[in-house]
Amino acid sequence: MIEELHIKDLGVIADSKLPLGPGFTAITGETGAGKTMVVSALGLLMGERSDAGGVRVGASQARVSGIVHSSDPLVAEIVEELGGDLEDGELIMSRTVSAEGRSRAAIGGVSAPVGALGRLSERLFAVHGQSEQLRLRSQTAQRDTLDRFGGAALAATLRDYRDVHAERAAAQARFHTLTETQETRAAEAARLRAELEEIAAVDPIAGEEGELTARIELLSNVEELRAAAVGAGEALASESDDPMQRDAGGLVELAVQDLERVASLDPRIAATVEQLRSVSFQIADAAKELAAYANDLDEEGPGELARANERLAQLNGLFRYFGATTEEVLAHAETASRELLDIDGDDEALGGLEAKVIALREREQALAEQLTTQRSAAAEELGAAVSRELAALALPDARFVASVTPLETLSTSGADEIQFLLAPHPGATPRPIAKSASGGELSRVMLALEVVLAGADPVPTFVFDEVDAGVGGAAAIEIGRRLRQLSNTSQVIVVTHLAQVAAFATNHLRVVKDSSGGFTQSSCVALEGDARLAEMARLLSGLDTSESALDHAAELLELGK
Repeated sequence: MIEELHIKDLGVIADSKLPLGPGFTAITGETGAGKTMVVSALGLLMGERSDAGGVRVGASQARVSGIVHSSDPLVAEIVEELGGDLEDGELIMSRTVSAEGRSRAAIGGVSAPVGALGRLSERLFAVHGQSEQLRLRSQTAQRDTLDRFGGAALAATLRDYRDVHAERAAAQARFHTLTETQETRAAEAARLRAELEEIAAVDPIAGEEGELTARIELLSNVEELRAAAVGAGEALASESDDPMQRDAGGLVELAVQDLERVASLDPRIAATVEQLRSVSFQIADAAKELAAYANDLDEEGPGELARANERLAQLNGLFRYFGATTEEVLAHAETASRELLDIDGDDEALGGLEAKVIALREREQALAEQLTTQRSAAAEELGAAVSRELAALALPDARFVASVTPLETLSTSGADEIQFLLAPHPGATPRPIAKSASGGELSRVMLALEVVLAGADPVPTFVFDEVDAGVGGAAAIEIGRRLRQLSNTSQVIVVTHLAQVAAFATNHLRVVKDSSGGFTQSSCVALEGDARLAEMARLLSGLDTSESALDHAAELLELGK
């Protein structure tokens, strides 16, 4: 329930607070005063699309806020999810629209996406105006209305049907994709096999290109390395027969011999002799290692270099197509293996998908038939209930029919064509309301539907924008009476131009237009006593002081009690 609505700088409304509260609120006023702006304000709170053109001329932004009371746990869940406050069931919602078109929303004291207002409005409001009457002419809206009346059992079947329908459609699409792309996927499989065979033939090892590059660098300089090793070996331990040739080992040995002759004269010399003997051994070992190193170089030679270059060339061949490194080539091979495994399973997958599609189609058909049965039963009940309401709305002989026609084609909503038909008098053939119902008849059909649906699926707040369009007299009185009845279970807010409807309101608000000062602005006032009587007289005759109009207004107010 909306307890209060605050509108600022929206259309012709400068700044106005509307005390709403429970029961039936009627909103009246002169043409152009801004009555419809109240509905527009509620639309903004419901998350509807904003329009910068609705911002009052000269204002930087329009702002709408509302105090809403709700005990719905789903509303509390949405508010908590957004981080807002909902204290004792009271929720503050607001929406601002700048003159540049920027829109912002707040829920429970925190900024929120505008879409969150839409989620909340589904649980809080139902707005009906001329556009809703037009929407009611569509078969989609008629089907949704019937399904809503069908209750929880029909809703559960529809959910199951849509789940199976979506699963079947996805499986069928996958089956068609695999079937239509078999040749392409077979070619893809051949390509993947060729790539894997090419990689397997080389059998790369992660990181080996680095080792090969270093090896090739070494082998490319083998002669220089061998000459250096041989030269160094000769300098350490020469094998020359030349008595004048002196190597490092020989010189150290001479030094040892010279010191040994005098070692007994000074103990310190003995320590030096030991050091030189150790150096002699190290020189001998180093000479042997250099000789072995030179030997190895001779054995590796050009053959080893050729083999290393050939291996690197094989790897480079892979690098051109499958990755810049051996790691990338191996990763490509792993991916190709997985893709090939997936393609190789196509035949098995096709068989499984075909069986799945058949099973799901049977389940889908069974649920569609169950939907048709449930809709047909609900249609009979809805037709009888709406016909009774139409009789109370000055259409005593009208017969409302909800027609359910099974179709062969399965859609996302089943296999039924739903049509609302109306026979306005006895003997008339029921015809689609989209083609045959007048504006006044359509207004009453919509109201009758809402009264019936309120019993099956209550909505906290109904907002009607000129639900009485196209009617008057006794029909208008019955519309007012039915709106009052609807307000026993829900809050009802009605924008009307008929005194016969406003007479049944428990709360009467008037939108007042003020054109002084060279510009127009409107505000809203609550009416009671003589002020309400004068407004009722104005609605009846256009004059708020006419004695006859005042008498008639008093009579209507008495009737509406």
